[in-house]
Amino acid sequence: MDSAVGRLVLAGTPIGDVEDATPRLRRLLAEADVIAAEDTRRFLGLTQRLGVTTRGRIVSYFEGNEAARTPALVEAIRAGETVLLITDAGMPSVSDPGYRLVVACVEAGLPVTAAPGPSAVLTALAVSGLPVDRFCFEGFLPRKAGERGRRLAELAEEPRTMVFFEAPHRLADFLGDAARALGEDRPAAVCRELTKTYEEVRRGGLAELAEWAREGARGEITVVIAGAVKGAADPADLVDEVEGLVAEGVKLKVACGEVATRAGVARNALYEAVLAARREA
Repeated sequence: MDSAVGRLVLAGTPIGDVEDATPRLRRLLAEADVIAAEDTRRFLGLTQRLGVTTRGRIVSYFEGNEAARTPALVEAIRAGETVLLITDAGMPSVSDPGYRLVVACVEAGLPVTAAPGPSAVLTALAVSGLPVDRFCFEGFLPRKAGERGRRLAELAEEPRTMVFFEAPHRLADFLGDAARALGEDRPAAVCRELTKTYEEVRRGGLAELAEWAREGARGEITVVIAGAVKGAADPADLVDEVEGLVAEGVKLKVACGEVATRAGVARNALYEAVLAARREA
């Protein structure tokens, strides 16, 4: 690498399947002068699975030592070294270490770039089946029920699709609070262990998902919740739209789910409206 100009490189790492590692990530791991890793043991495990040999020095960089470690990394970049920042999974700085170092480099006028890679946020959004034209990322909400409930109440009228991270042991409580604040029938998707062997995407209303989560969920969890729809349509007014999809070969329940998500109504209510219209006909 050109030693005349140092830089910070934020590199995305696989969120599950190691085959998602890009050729550029492999090259950067092999060539970087310094590798700042959220967990050095997990990092070494990743290099072993990738079959990559590193030549740079490896330092830990996590929430507990970010403030202390950042100045030395900035000086390394200023001295002409390439610092590669990686986290345990996904893109650095997105609910992970990295933001503090990026800001320090920007303030120092040092180059910052990225080697894009997997992201649990975008992956969950893409497979959720919910609107993706506009969305917002909320990360982890407060752990305390009262604070979490207040934050969810503030999001009750948010029109964009919302993406959250949550720990598996708090998932049922989170979904229950969300159902109370946003509505029991608000469409949502719980994405678990994305790209891993036991990947699971559970879709439904918030109350239904909260009931399911009480049985226990394991692994990395990303939750996607539909935004609020002002002046939601009457299910009876959507029957023709559903029947139009059915006429094109779409199964009734699938058609109801698609139209209900787009219109912001409960899928069960729309399904019953279609059946009632058929009985009347």
